[in-house]
Amino acid sequence: MRIIREFWLPVLFYLVFLSGYQIWKECMLPVSETGKNQVVLIPTGSTFSSVAQLLETKGLIKSKRAFYCLAWWEDATTRIKAGEYELSPAKTPIEILDYLVQGKIRQYMVTIPEGYNLFQIDDLLANAKLIANDSFLNVARDKNILRTLGIKADSAEGYIYPDTYQLTKDATAREMLRTFVNHFQEVWNSEEFSRRTEELGVQIHDIVTIASIVEKEAMRSRERPLIACVFWNRVKKNMPLQADPTVHYGILVETKVKKRRLRWKDLRKMTPYNTYVNKGLPKGPISNPGKESIRATLYPSKKDYLFFVSRNNGTHCFSQTLAEHNKAVDQYQRRRKYRPIKKTNPVPTQATETKSDPQ
Repeated sequence: MRIIREFWLPVLFYLVFLSGYQIWKECMLPVSETGKNQVVLIPTGSTFSSVAQLLETKGLIKSKRAFYCLAWWEDATTRIKAGEYELSPAKTPIEILDYLVQGKIRQYMVTIPEGYNLFQIDDLLANAKLIANDSFLNVARDKNILRTLGIKADSAEGYIYPDTYQLTKDATAREMLRTFVNHFQEVWNSEEFSRRTEELGVQIHDIVTIASIVEKEAMRSRERPLIACVFWNRVKKNMPLQADPTVHYGILVETKVKKRRLRWKDLRKMTPYNTYVNKGLPKGPISNPGKESIRATLYPSKKDYLFFVSRNNGTHCFSQTLAEHNKAVDQYQRRRKYRPIKKTNPVPTQATETKSDPQ
């Protein structure tokens, strides 16, 4: 008996040591020093056993049992967070566990350019495979959702701040909208735009609406205040704005098709956004303006300009009278066969003293 004990006791200790070393190796060492990153999606409500099995199948850990032992030791079996992760086989199991516990979910960098409208943002998010087509557009027009965000308009158009955002694949379209609108409100308050709006005695919706048109018209930053002053002057004189981008947007809202070039019949098309057939401001913003266009709208140039026309080089020629404007049109648009208007306006509902387009 003593001989047996002296023989098997060291063997037992040796086996225990080997088992412990194997568990330590599987818990502390990576699967490999090289290897491609793997995208792992952990659904909400997943059990730890299913997660461990998934990681083992993906080749990110050597043993699901060892990984479970590690999580049990770290009291982490119930603390992992659902989401999409990008994990490397070069990371140790304890590093992978740390990722899951801290919720270091994969981030997608999405940039919303200045002047993008809701349709373009919806396409942007869908092309990044973050949402299904039209899902963002639908929540951005849901009045119940808009009220929770403090937006009194019919859509979130104009209230999304153009910037680069870090988004996750498990975020819903509604959560994304909240992120964009909250950022807009942060910028609006931090830049004291709210105070200036009160000084002018106008509503935020009017400011954002004009700023959205300025954003689509301006190509040079220094001209934004001048373009803004043209639209403000026209509003004060009860003149139609006659801005082509508003016609484009009205057609887009009705047809979901972006027209590349407007025709005369388009200028007569009755939509709530057409500023040729409707005086005053359109129904709402036509894009999501950046900070410069908002500031230009709040602090327009103190000029008497009522017209502007492109010089075809990124700048515009501004005029106070229709006669001056027609000369500018003849000078800068002759090559495009853009004729100055006469005293009769091709749009039946417009006042005859205004040009067919202030642009």
